Amino acid sequence: MDQRRYVHLIELDYARMRETAIRDLAAPVPHCPGWTTADLLKHVGDTFLHKVETMCRGAWPRPWPPEPDPDGPAAYLDRAMAGLRGELTSRKPEEQALTWYDPDQTVGFWARRMALETVVHRVDAELAAGESIVPIPADLAVDGIDEILVTFLAFASLQWPEDFGQALSGADGRAVSITAGADRLLVRLAASGVEVTRDDAPGEASISGAPQDVLLWLWRRADGSALTFDGDPELVERLRDLLKEVTQ
Repeated sequence: MDQRRYVHLIELDYARMRETAIRDLAAPVPHCPGWTTADLLKHVGDTFLHKVETMCRGAWPRPWPPEPDPDGPAAYLDRAMAGLRGELTSRKPEEQALTWYDPDQTVGFWARRMALETVVHRVDAELAAGESIVPIPADLAVDGIDEILVTFLAFASLQWPEDFGQALSGADGRAVSITAGADRLLVRLAASGVEVTRDDAPGEASISGAPQDVLLWLWRRADGSALTFDGDPELVERLRDLLKEVTQ
């Protein structure tokens, strides 16, 4: 996916999230315990502005986060979106930018990350409002599956293994195959860290479904009723436990 596509999708999901959330800013967000939709908009605004400041400064902004906007969370989100739009449309994806993911220190990383951040929280707003989820484009969903497994889970399990506790230290090297549409990944869970490869080899457990359904299950926004599971259910549950640490 190119940067123009990411920016276009951010625009769509930002607008949908905003229009859905402002109908009831006190509505609880089901998968973000203790949050209301007002908190959700504030969080996304904080996230957008944090990346704007990071790209502008070439350093992590300190102190952070800023004080709440007196005009409210929707106005704050609008301001943050304007800043993010400006940065991503004025910079090339290959330009250097500080990120927390060592293998990719580019503006393009943040375009992808913000598109996937926004779609997940757009879904949060829809769930909070009790509304149907607007379909997630297949290309974005497949990209999001790769991101959460490779960029989040595998990288974090190697960098900060202590954060995963027994869920990681007790892993025995067996693998879960994940099929999302035509895309397939093999996720090997080992005490030394999670490894993700594009491999048609069978795993000791498997998960398959449409890209959107797989993405939302990985992000713990869906119960998996739309997916097909096979093999060792305890291995699937171990993967679920590991994902808990990167989807809070």
